[in-house]
Amino acid sequence: MNGRFVLVLSSVSLAVLFLFLAVLFPDQCGSFGSDPMELKIKQGNNTASSPHNHRKLLHVKEPSRIRGEKCSKADIVINQGATPPLPSGIPTYTVEIMNVCVTGGDISGIHFNCGWFSSARLVNPNTFRRLRYNDCLVNDGKPLMKGGTLSFQYANTFLYPLSVSRVVCS
Repeated sequence: MNGRFVLVLSSVSLAVLFLFLAVLFPDQCGSFGSDPMELKIKQGNNTASSPHNHRKLLHVKEPSRIRGEKCSKADIVINQGATPPLPSGIPTYTVEIMNVCVTGGDISGIHFNCGWFSSARLVNPNTFRRLRYNDCLVNDGKPLMKGGTLSFQYANTFLYPLSVSRVVCS
């Protein structure tokens, strides 16, 4: 009988502790009746709630278009971020280039402002190459399909600021 009493007392004490914590920290506990599988994803000022949401949200603002214009350089989105360094310690970066045009077709002749871009790791020149100061060519000038993505890695002591300078829309 003594063992049962201790078990019941400890269970009640644990329940009271959880209720106390729920009252003390309501933001941390969630609400009763909510879906335990619901995830909240916050990016910038946008919050999205969805059960089983496991994808990164891309909030792409549709560029303003001149009547009849199929695409523009605003339809090329550049994402780049740090990746693990080379064995020598030189930082590496991955660049992802996306064609997010929804009204037009493929975009070719994509040129970037890229300064004196260089890399300690070989970058396939058919993917990305510097033609001259501040002029780099993407995908050997060939079309990047609508919704297509191209990526490469480079290694340098700093991240190069890359931006689209011009494109050819088809």
